[in-house]
Amino acid sequence: MSTQMMPPKAPLEMPVQDLACAHRDVAAPGARSGRDARLWRLAAFGPAVLSTAALLAVMWGWFEAQGFTALEAILTALIAFNFFWISLTLFTVLSGMAALARKGPRLDKRRPDALNVALLVPVHNEPPWYVLGNASAMLEELRDQGGVHRYDLFILSDTTDPAIARQEEEAVQALQATLSPGLTLYYRRRAQNTERKVGNIADWVRNWGAAYPAMLVLDADSLMTGKAIARLANALAADPAAGLIQSYPHLIGAQSVFARSQQFANGVYGMALAEGLARWSGQEGNYWGHNAILRTKAFAACAGLPHLRHWSGRDSLIMSHDFVEASLLRRAGWGVRFLPRIRGSYEETPVTLTDHIKRDRRWCQGNLQHLGLLRSKGLHAMSRFHLFHGAMGYLLSPLWFVLLVIWALIGNGEEGSVLTYFSPENPLMPTWPEMTEGRHLLILLMMYAMLLAPKVLGVLALPLTGLRYADLGGVARVAGSALTEIVLSILYAPILMVQQMIAVFRSLTGLQNGWEPQARDGGRYPLRALILAHALETFAGAALVLGLLSGLVTWWLAPIALSLACAVPLSALSGAPVTARLMGTAESFREPQIIRAARHYRAELKAYLEGRAAQNPAE
Repeated sequence: MSTQMMPPKAPLEMPVQDLACAHRDVAAPGARSGRDARLWRLAAFGPAVLSTAALLAVMWGWFEAQGFTALEAILTALIAFNFFWISLTLFTVLSGMAALARKGPRLDKRRPDALNVALLVPVHNEPPWYVLGNASAMLEELRDQGGVHRYDLFILSDTTDPAIARQEEEAVQALQATLSPGLTLYYRRRAQNTERKVGNIADWVRNWGAAYPAMLVLDADSLMTGKAIARLANALAADPAAGLIQSYPHLIGAQSVFARSQQFANGVYGMALAEGLARWSGQEGNYWGHNAILRTKAFAACAGLPHLRHWSGRDSLIMSHDFVEASLLRRAGWGVRFLPRIRGSYEETPVTLTDHIKRDRRWCQGNLQHLGLLRSKGLHAMSRFHLFHGAMGYLLSPLWFVLLVIWALIGNGEEGSVLTYFSPENPLMPTWPEMTEGRHLLILLMMYAMLLAPKVLGVLALPLTGLRYADLGGVARVAGSALTEIVLSILYAPILMVQQMIAVFRSLTGLQNGWEPQARDGGRYPLRALILAHALETFAGAALVLGLLSGLVTWWLAPIALSLACAVPLSALSGAPVTARLMGTAESFREPQIIRAARHYRAELKAYLEGRAAQNPAE
């Protein structure tokens, strides 16, 4: 059976970029963020900086009377640094609410120029029935949507498992035989999956990219309505300065405790945050690697990724390529925009806490590489911030852990804490900060309030997004779901903190090299595996609980202590099934047609492939 089911080649050069030399694409119109974007940046970053400075001033007043010790300086810096990122999130949400309260930009009534759009679905050892079921649903939606643009869908396989590859080809051929007239599905499998997804997309660009002015990159679990795809294509056609336009994917399909909490946070709290991010990003937005449309020639001219030199001397692939590709497009003069108001863009989320941790370790490995890319020449300041922010999303966890350890050692003040057992005459022992119970309470309450405020504001902002509380089951159900999600986030946050700290260690030491496909149905993990996976959290939690019971640790750390101590049962709970309406989003209460269609096509294809396997057991 042939592994090539492709159109005639249309080569397009895609040179590898030199990160040490600034590159300006002569074809780029030179997109610029206007005055509005600068004002939105001031509205988000200004209050975050000022509130952090105010906290620093308060803590300075606490410690300066007896002189600032080195440990007090470390404690203050850790609290302030973490507080800034929390504050930035809060003020981004407030900016998003202000933006949502205003009328959106007027739609361009002019007929857009017709684009030949390639929908690219890179896959690697994914269930073929799952990927092709989604593809079939999107193609049928595009047929019904109509419009001026033409769409071809490409399954770009990097599958290494021969059995899965054979099923891919069988499923593609079956779909090609049944697709409605005017719908086109292509398939290509590479013999060698060189450079993973980066190489997969680059191979398509270099061989077929010239025939398609636009390419819409999807993930194996991506699902987009025909209307959403058309709106992205219209936006790209109407903006000649845009090199990339990112949609806001909503999470769907969550049936477990952990996945449903993630879906609720994304679909309820996330919309105001996304709107605020879009406003202060302006033309210097980011790319999340999927559900985004790109101008093919711009991408080819300025986003070819080089290898990085690892500290060990080996060359390494840029793992989280999407942030870097967005930065290179912007460096060359192309606009990178984020349009969160485009509805109908979906993806799925890991089912269990363990599945989430596995994915997070891959992301951590890629995001930490961004620190070495901050020195790249010609990058816009906002692009550098996106790269730094991606890395800090993981480095903050070790900082929180260090802060937690210091807090635990400080205890309830100088009397009755661990510090009581330190001899003040011993020069090896540090001079510990004097933190009274009142000061503990003030800082912890402030931190908790700042962490919870974006969630509360996200719920209050729902009517501004065009949704009604009735769309999510009514005010009482939304409030109950939000309370449930907040409790779960409090329980799981300390575990995720420790696991991200482990991920940072694995990445920095070179232990993290795996890049397995996501478990679509969720893994089933025995108790022994969970105990081994969460040994560090359990030990840390037990130590904190002992400190609480003995009076050595402040009781305000009790939620963290209990969460860590119960990491194993909480991890087991994460995969438990939930009712359809607990922490439900708008898509849970009124399921969009494309989700039902995708489920139908997936079931049909799965049955077809199972039937083929039963008929040909020797293959």
